[in-house]
Amino acid sequence: MPYELVINKIYLVRGQKIMLDKDLAELYGVETKVLKQSVKRNLKRFPADFMFELSKPEFEILRSQIVTSRWGGERYLPMAFTEQDVAVLSSILKSDKAISVNIQIMRFFTKIRQSLTDNTELRLAIEEIRQKTNNNTQNIEIVFSYFDDLLKQKEKVKPRKQIGYKV
Repeated sequence: MPYELVINKIYLVRGQKIMLDKDLAELYGVETKVLKQSVKRNLKRFPADFMFELSKPEFEILRSQIVTSRWGGERYLPMAFTEQDVAVLSSILKSDKAISVNIQIMRFFTKIRQSLTDNTELRLAIEEIRQKTNNNTQNIEIVFSYFDDLLKQKEKVKPRKQIGYKV
């Protein structure tokens, strides 16, 4: 399964990375209705912080992102599954395909988390460079202020009376 295929089906909703029921059903090779029925039969395995139904405004925003038609679309709001719930799905969908797809999805979530960690390290390095640059900027400003002071002192010096022969 191509990495891009799964990555394009991961969305950020309510500050969490989620996958929609229809996308998971497609990947697992089952109908969305079958996936939802399996989840409803096993609701104890899916706490509200792992799986939730999208609100109408969230669904409208998401629909505009994934460019789906309003005609012939879904009659019910989709279920959103977090990474933890995707792992739980393998325990209720027991086909070999569901298990192998689930393992791949978990690997993709791990890759995403690793890339976020890499980005965090990069941000810290950039912040360290920024701090050094700010310190250098302050030092340069001090040097220029000293130059300004020296120029002002030079302007204040009275011209000295010339000594020697006058012509």
